[in-house]
Amino acid sequence: MQIAIIATEGSMMSAVTGLADMFWITNQSLPAGEGDFPHPRFDSIIVSHDGKPVRDAQGRTIPVDHAFASVPAPDIILACGMALGTDRLPASPINTAADWLRAQYQRGAIIGGACAGGYMLGEAGLLDGKACATTWWLYPTFRQRYPRAKMVWGKPLVEDGNIITTGGPLSWADLALHIIRRQAGKDAARIAADMAVADSQPLSQQLYAPRGFLNAIDPMLLRAEQLIRYDNPAITVEQLASALNLSPRTLHRKLAGLTQESPRHFITRVRIESACLLLENPTANIRHIAAACGYSEDTAFRKAFVQLMGMTPAQYKRWVADRNGTQPRIDPQEEP
Repeated sequence: MQIAIIATEGSMMSAVTGLADMFWITNQSLPAGEGDFPHPRFDSIIVSHDGKPVRDAQGRTIPVDHAFASVPAPDIILACGMALGTDRLPASPINTAADWLRAQYQRGAIIGGACAGGYMLGEAGLLDGKACATTWWLYPTFRQRYPRAKMVWGKPLVEDGNIITTGGPLSWADLALHIIRRQAGKDAARIAADMAVADSQPLSQQLYAPRGFLNAIDPMLLRAEQLIRYDNPAITVEQLASALNLSPRTLHRKLAGLTQESPRHFITRVRIESACLLLENPTANIRHIAAACGYSEDTAFRKAFVQLMGMTPAQYKRWVADRNGTQPRIDPQEEP
């Protein structure tokens, strides 16, 4: 199985060579056709438009194996992070790479984009009509530049057909492990992750994005956030629409266009974002926080929290405390 990793001027060297190393580690860990988890061999190559070395984001040389034209039919093509300008757009031209990606996708190749590598997919038109992820701080830029893409807020990885996108400058590791899992199975991905000392499942970007960041893209979202967070955390969809002087149908349409969310999901997200802020207090009581965020039942709060954040409230509280170097206080009766 041939995997082509695109290198352009300004690419992140760690991403380009890291992807190649991850597939090499997999081959070393699980020789094809042997052991309990036989898998296809992952043969990775680094490609540029002319086959010549390119300069990375810091001016260092990235070696290249082949030109686009000399690699007629790779099974998988991966684009990764690159230097961006002050406008948060690629600092170097990527049109040639985008044209090649488009042709290869039409031929049937699987295309992956990590972090700003998604720009290559966007310029190729491959994100049109597709659910896709990007780094949380690039979400507004991608949404504006590629209005036909179905941007998914907070997801670390999204696969839609033969298009796979991830968010975060170091999310190339998540992309590589997903490719391994997709092509060789979960056991192969787990062993590769263990060998690389990496998480086999990526964490939600919502753990890292500032609370309320997404809502800053539009005044209506800011107003809706204020109504939920401060006025009435238990607000219903109908009450929110009325407070915004909209019909429920119009609210649904506006939210779908701005955030790809339903009104119910928007309300839940704001509630959980509020809960995350409160959980940063190491002495906070989880049950009290659930009530303060509009939940009358602890089980409903836990379920919504896990669905959005990928961990329980107690786990999140410990995660925050570990990052901050503090000791959380968790009542054993609240949650195991």
